[in-house]
Amino acid sequence: MRNLIILLAAVAAFIALPHGLSFSQQEILVFLTINILLVSSYRLLTLTGEWSLGHVVIMGVGAYASALFSKKLGVYVPVSILLGGITAALLAVLLSFPLFRMKGFYFLIGSFAAGEIIRLLWKRFRDPFGGAKGIKGIDPMPDFSIGIYDFDFFEPVSYYYMSGAVVAFCLWVLWRIEKSPVGLTFHAVHWQDKLAEASGVNLRAYRTLAFAIASGFAGIGGALLAHYIGTINPNSFDVEVMVFVLTWAIVGGTGTFYGPILGCVVLTVLNEIVLREMGFEQMRPLIYGAIMILSILFMPKGLESVVQKIFSRRAPDGAPKQEAAK
Repeated sequence: MRNLIILLAAVAAFIALPHGLSFSQQEILVFLTINILLVSSYRLLTLTGEWSLGHVVIMGVGAYASALFSKKLGVYVPVSILLGGITAALLAVLLSFPLFRMKGFYFLIGSFAAGEIIRLLWKRFRDPFGGAKGIKGIDPMPDFSIGIYDFDFFEPVSYYYMSGAVVAFCLWVLWRIEKSPVGLTFHAVHWQDKLAEASGVNLRAYRTLAFAIASGFAGIGGALLAHYIGTINPNSFDVEVMVFVLTWAIVGGTGTFYGPILGCVVLTVLNEIVLREMGFEQMRPLIYGAIMILSILFMPKGLESVVQKIFSRRAPDGAPKQEAAK
């Protein structure tokens, strides 16, 4: 009963959230929703102990693929979004052959190099990628009505509801994967790789699987972005955006499922409400870098550790532990 009440409250908050906000704030809400999927998919890769600098480019692969499927081949947009995710996952499988010959720092640098090669290909070939200017006039999500609500996807509120539903489903799938035997094996590959290998676990296969799944969901996020803004270019997926994703994950913490989501939400609010209002938006990379360094030094487990400390001091009935013990 308690879980049902929490679920209904979450759905009500989701529906009510965009109302009362300005048009620009509603657009920020759409981008935040997509970024939550991006950073959550990134965390799945980190479960195996590997950190990538090419995850945003993989998101771009999904965006470019979905845009081309719908624009050049006339594929129905919802189907092209799914195909964008599949394309990103398949490319991740191909990249895994050279990349997973490396580990740790070398994988990090290798992923960055692979991402830059992909971005240079987008810039180099005007057909079909549009060169440095990218692809414009991407087909929008087709409008539809469910009787009680008309979805006009040129309006950010409608796109927020649609993308929010897609992202919520994707997050549920990611959570189920992490809690499954496959997810537990990802943890084993990270923390006890030698023992896992001795037990018959194919380390490279599981790292490739995590890479492919994470890339697939990142590709879906990129496709959602492309069909909302209607234009993409190689600069939309450069290393600066990747630094933001890293910051969200590190500041939020990767020890729990909600940690990166918390980091993404808090830093987005900081950027869009505090920095923009104070006129410091152009200094965002500098401020994000400082926040990342301070987080590593003074809060190495991220914001999730603060949440855990708050709840650890509470007894199950809501009373402080000291009082409950009495």
